[in-house]
Amino acid sequence: MLTESRDSGHQAEMGDLYALDFDGVLSDSCGESYASAARAIKVRWPTLFNYVDSSLEDWIVDQIRIVRPVMQTRYETILLVRLLLEMRVPSIRKSSVAEGLTVEGILENWSELKNLILKEWGEDKDSLVNLYGKVRDEWKDRDLGTWIGANRLYPGVVDALKSATSTIYIVTGKQSRFAEVILRELAGVTIPPERIFGVGSGSERKLEVLKQLQKKPEHQGLKLHFVEDRLATLKKVTEEPELVGWNLYLGDWGYNTQKERDEVATIPRIEILQLSGFNDKLKYSFCS
Repeated sequence: MLTESRDSGHQAEMGDLYALDFDGVLSDSCGESYASAARAIKVRWPTLFNYVDSSLEDWIVDQIRIVRPVMQTRYETILLVRLLLEMRVPSIRKSSVAEGLTVEGILENWSELKNLILKEWGEDKDSLVNLYGKVRDEWKDRDLGTWIGANRLYPGVVDALKSATSTIYIVTGKQSRFAEVILRELAGVTIPPERIFGVGSGSERKLEVLKQLQKKPEHQGLKLHFVEDRLATLKKVTEEPELVGWNLYLGDWGYNTQKERDEVATIPRIEILQLSGFNDKLKYSFCS
């Protein structure tokens, strides 16, 4: 009953409100990020994909999932895919770091590596940002169906959303209309547009949405739960006195690292959730 709203204070006393991030909590967009980057690479460096078969593609997507927590913007997927190809195909190497590099090394040093490989490849960040955005937008405009299909929902999420009886909001960096259509097409779930907040990049706007939600008259008395896969965002919530009433959860299946998950043990307000537990909690309500 995702589209129903609470219509009395009595109903709200024992109810729950869930504010859910989208990418990394409900949806895994790494396949779509890879496919968009591959389209851009085929424009910028057409011969690189002569060396890519389906097994190598699957490996690349798996590595993107590992490195995603340290990637700040989607265009960086272009850099990561080319670097991964150079790691696996010595004959195409142009960077000094590819030989002997591991995915763990990328995860630990991505902020330095991305600047170095841009320089060694003789590339300009802004031009790659524009290229990635252009090919991705063209894909969505020309064939939204295949773009949607390149995303996937995490196992069990569909049933959990369909079974949920509490109030659910989506608070996402993705444009709200795309979150809405992915849920509708992949899950058969309709969440009203006014329940989906597309806030763009950065965590500050997510905090503002949480403040808006807790102030709504119809939400008074509800238990408030925020599920996010980015630890930095949750930590900012803990630093905001106005948001002290939110229960905070880091989804360990999303885009975060083991180091971040270990850090949660030192932050009393944030609880680690596993995917199975998250699905059960959506179905049966969070326990106090």
